[in-house]
Amino acid sequence: MLLLAWPLALTNLSQVALLVTDTIFLGHLGEIPLAAATLGGNLHFIAMALPFGLAFAATAMMAQEKGRVRGHMREMRRTFRQACWLGVLVYIPIAVTLWNSGPILRATGQDPSLADAAQTFTRAMMWGLLPFYGFMLLRGFLSALERPRAALWVSLAAVGLNAVLSYALVLGGFGAPSLGVLGAGIASATSNAFMFVGLAILVSLDRRFARFRLAGRFWRADWRRMAELTRIGLPIAGTMLLEIGIFSGTALVMGWFGPAAVAAHAVALQVASAAFMIPMGISQAATARVGLAAGATDPLGVRRAGWTAIGLAAGFMALTATLLFLLPDRLASLFLSEEFADTRRLAATLLMVAGLFQLADGVQVAAAGALRGLKDTRLPLLFAALGYWGLGLPIGLLLGFPLGMGPLGIWFGLAAGLAVVAVLMTLRWRKLAFLRA
Repeated sequence: MLLLAWPLALTNLSQVALLVTDTIFLGHLGEIPLAAATLGGNLHFIAMALPFGLAFAATAMMAQEKGRVRGHMREMRRTFRQACWLGVLVYIPIAVTLWNSGPILRATGQDPSLADAAQTFTRAMMWGLLPFYGFMLLRGFLSALERPRAALWVSLAAVGLNAVLSYALVLGGFGAPSLGVLGAGIASATSNAFMFVGLAILVSLDRRFARFRLAGRFWRADWRRMAELTRIGLPIAGTMLLEIGIFSGTALVMGWFGPAAVAAHAVALQVASAAFMIPMGISQAATARVGLAAGATDPLGVRRAGWTAIGLAAGFMALTATLLFLLPDRLASLFLSEEFADTRRLAATLLMVAGLFQLADGVQVAAAGALRGLKDTRLPLLFAALGYWGLGLPIGLLLGFPLGMGPLGIWFGLAAGLAVVAVLMTLRWRKLAFLRA
């Protein structure tokens, strides 16, 4: 599990590093650019939920097809091809939505100047969305083959590229014009395109992967497979939309407290997201390992893979929780200077609350990954709806407004919702693993 998970986890971290880089550079321009990029980035991630769901469904299907061994090359190629088709189809309405993000944000009560700046950011970012989806599909294909390192090398190179582009386009380094949030969006979109092109080249040049001929007969439709991808992928997308949406929704709620609250939320969320990428990588490894065992009709392998993933994720997140409790001020200072002392103190406080839900967050994502390996995606959607929106958000709003806890109360609500989802996901996995005994 670790051999497969660590490249996936580092790949995830490198993708977070793209946004962290933008956040650091934009933080030097002040609260308004940072808050605008946060709001725009949240909308972008909400829009990514459907492509993410389809990509994870494709990974689970390709893993089971690889586990069955016989005819797996043909089956994996067909799944990859139909996932590409679906990605192009869903991108069109997503792009239209992101292009009009300004009116959407204003409708949620955001400051008009913040909404306009966020729209500038999303209009630049949206051009990297489809290439990033292609990168996720290729990474899922490599994960099913238990060969994920090529994706890691490309992602690390993209981090360096994004840092150079952000320095040039956000701050005006190397004699380039300073474009602020627009520059950050251009840098991120370019880096996403680089990841897809780079990984596609590596896959095509490596004999182990090129023999699958992923682009072969690309025009040929397989409607049954497309329907299965949709059936599995839509609940995953819904689950991710609910999870992404709750954090993005809280960013919108933070906007009601002012730009300082949004900026503090952005910093705390960036740190929590970076920590989350490790169990996310373990979750992706669990999907591949459970899928391979399920395809090979190996119930013991299924159980071992799932429980190992959950245990590893829980152990790592216990360590990150300790770090967040001990060093919140130090972490907040990485993003905000003394000039924004009040915002930095609020960010440090939110980081301590984030420490409360680290363990639950790791367990729920690992269990969800194991369930995806069994193509079990519908009940996890209901669990997410209940935990995040049925309990987490109402509790946060109650604590934040009527009880007067402000931004801190919103984050306590997040912690409560994640705890409920973690318990439900683990119980579901326990039941399915027991049934396969």
